[in-house]
Amino acid sequence: MNITSYSLIAAAVMGLAACGKQAPVGSEAASTPAAAEEPSQSVIKIGHSAALTGPAAHFGKDNENGVKLAIDEINAAGGVDIAGKKMKLEMISEDDQGDPKTATTVAQRFVDANVAGVIGHMNSGTTIPASKIYSDAGIAQISPSATAVNYTNQGFKTAFRVMANDAQQGKVLGQYAVSKLGAKKIAIIDDRTAYGQGLADEFEIAAKAAGAQIVKREFSNNQETDFNAVLTSIKGSKPDLIFYGGMDAQAAPMKKQAKKLGLNVIIMGGDGAQTPEFIKLAGVDADGMYATSPGTPKDQLAGGKAFLEKFKAKFGNEVQLYSPYCYDSVNMMVKAMQEAGSADPAKYLPKLAAMKYEGVTGPISFDAKGDINNGAITVYTVKNGKWEILEVIGGAAAAK
Repeated sequence: MNITSYSLIAAAVMGLAACGKQAPVGSEAASTPAAAEEPSQSVIKIGHSAALTGPAAHFGKDNENGVKLAIDEINAAGGVDIAGKKMKLEMISEDDQGDPKTATTVAQRFVDANVAGVIGHMNSGTTIPASKIYSDAGIAQISPSATAVNYTNQGFKTAFRVMANDAQQGKVLGQYAVSKLGAKKIAIIDDRTAYGQGLADEFEIAAKAAGAQIVKREFSNNQETDFNAVLTSIKGSKPDLIFYGGMDAQAAPMKKQAKKLGLNVIIMGGDGAQTPEFIKLAGVDADGMYATSPGTPKDQLAGGKAFLEKFKAKFGNEVQLYSPYCYDSVNMMVKAMQEAGSADPAKYLPKLAAMKYEGVTGPISFDAKGDINNGAITVYTVKNGKWEILEVIGGAAAAK
């Protein structure tokens, strides 16, 4: 979302939709912005927001669990030492429904609740509008999964992300499609969300630069599951590759329907499609799908094996995509507070911006915009019902 993004997953959002809300942020909410004062109690509130209901809730819950695991571990170890005072962390998690308007409401609730920082939002379409509210309040925001370039292009000193953005991912996708898969005639479909359309735009730029012809550009929406009309229109242009910018809940039926229509072409997507859920939804038709994901493969992460084991032991689920990045985001934020001797964002933000952190996802540091330096992109294909790693581009290996 950005996974860019594996959400987690409401038109005009990163391929996510949801219905229903969680209860508002706790009744103890204060009206003073977090940046204005030191927490007066022995609890540091950390906000988390994602789509926790709807077709991409598996992404949102994965993110939430990553935050929860980090907070529970820190509290179990005695809490956070802030200038000699031990403080506990409290997660306040909200369902933004993958909807930009709801996301701004959630963001204001976090500000009113005097949170010390926010991990999220999950998708680009919610992260971007919420980021203005956090910037105005001076609250640190780390997105573990929103990959749209515009998030960090706004110039907010409060905005950070811990994985590669869509410009980096789209470039890898476009170049790989042409140079490695031999695509000469390409059709593009996107879901019109900030994530899906943004990634498709970057893919198109890179594919054209590599020498491919874009024979068709179509769009759908982030809730569509019937692609027969769009695919029939594309079939007449005789592409040898179709790129889809969107999420797994749409990419899977599109892959199945393409096969039924006799469109025997390569189908490719981004991190929104590179999930266990895609394989579950596409079934036997999942084989042959290509996709990328920002970051290093889960089982190749610096602390990946240990993280995956304790995540499954605690929650009973496999990691979907972004939870390791959520886990690192919490630990980075807390480390910055400890180094600053304060949970006031105005005081710890400079420490966060300058930090060089060795996380379970690998080395993390930020450029002037708040983007991760040397963010890795991994290329995958589905073979025998499993995602198989083809190539890792950038990341820790590139930094050596």
